[in-house]
Amino acid sequence: MTATRPAEEPPLARPGRATHLPFALLGAIQVTLVFTLASIAVPLPAIGCRFGLDREELVLLSAAYGLAFAGLLLLGGRLADRYGGRRALIAGLALFGAASALAPFAPGHGPLLAARFAQGAGAAVVAPAAMAVLRVLFAERSAYRRATATWGGLSMLGATAGNLLAGIVSALLSWRWALAAPLPVTAAALALAPRVLPPAPAGTGRPAGLDVPGAVLATAGIAATSYGLVMTDARPWASAPVLVPTAAGAVLLVLFVRAERRARDPLLPPGFLRDGRRAFGLTATGLTAAGTSTVFVLFSLHLQNGRGWSALETSAAFLPFAAVLLVGASGAGRLVARHGPAAVTAAGLAAGAAGLALLASRGLDPDVPYAHGILPGFLLLPAGAAASFAGAAVLATDRVPAARTGLAGGLHNTAMEAGPTVGFAVLLAVGSDAASLAAAALLFAATAPAVRRAGR
Repeated sequence: MTATRPAEEPPLARPGRATHLPFALLGAIQVTLVFTLASIAVPLPAIGCRFGLDREELVLLSAAYGLAFAGLLLLGGRLADRYGGRRALIAGLALFGAASALAPFAPGHGPLLAARFAQGAGAAVVAPAAMAVLRVLFAERSAYRRATATWGGLSMLGATAGNLLAGIVSALLSWRWALAAPLPVTAAALALAPRVLPPAPAGTGRPAGLDVPGAVLATAGIAATSYGLVMTDARPWASAPVLVPTAAGAVLLVLFVRAERRARDPLLPPGFLRDGRRAFGLTATGLTAAGTSTVFVLFSLHLQNGRGWSALETSAAFLPFAAVLLVGASGAGRLVARHGPAAVTAAGLAAGAAGLALLASRGLDPDVPYAHGILPGFLLLPAGAAASFAGAAVLATDRVPAARTGLAGGLHNTAMEAGPTVGFAVLLAVGSDAASLAAAALLFAATAPAVRRAGR
């Protein structure tokens, strides 16, 4: 039976239960997804020693989760729109949880790599499905915008928590315990989701098809391009392991765009990104993710290799960063409600640019004390990032028909996952670490006024 095409803006039923527990559950899930992405960075050297991995194998292991996550997000968004957010979320959690249970017991590189890919595939279904449930949970537009603004800050908090806790757990216990960290939240979410999360509203209809050709082209294109860019960490830009997958991915993405123009029910409707607010929201999300992830990588290496700090001391150095993010995420909804998402995003980018400039000018000098050279940037950058993520999340998902909420959530998460991959490769190609941070600061500063204008 052919499903009916949804109306442009079907009505959303208000949830009958309090929203605090469902939102807390969805927030914990989102933090866990991003936590899992970041949690392998600190224990990666120990994993490499255990399994005897070379640099390319380490790079691929580090990127496996993100490659599957980013590549499958558009399909995950379509599944959430077609089958309902709660149903898709539970299915994705089951896959994510099974892979998370296998990863800590992996006997070698191959099984661990497969588990990380499977975790990313499950996360690609869960993330947009959670945003679809969020839309049902907060039916009134102003409440939905406040919830989405808070949601935007949770992802950055998850990334910071992943770096912090993985370093602490790996130092005190082992890297296998760090890989097991997602299991308690996943188990609790699978038990609670059917009882506390609202189902899709009755009678809203479903998109007519899954657009399998579009899904294959998009997944292969994003994954291949991302893989090529990831390989720049181990190989030069002119090498075959970089050029071949990057070029193949670019061709596949061009074919995807052409196929979507002819598809009866496209995975990504051609006009979906013509909204300037949405486009700039996605741009700000990707740019903020790229800048902050670059800081995580560069300063994790600088503190351990340049200053001789331990993994535990390095994790402790990021505690102020995490504290500011937590405070910023908690107040983001009120800021967006008072000043609007575009103004908050632009202000966040400007503050982030200042933080990056401070880190570029003094943070990488081993002779400058942490309190003077690194800490000011570690306070200003997360404050800006929290505001930017919050406002950008609203810009990227606001004014979207309810039946396309999963798609909007998939695109938002794609920008968040692809941003660090693309941004890190491009920024490191600029030259020195300080030059990379300075280039990120300039990009933040240049984007801020454009975002403000787009939101008017």
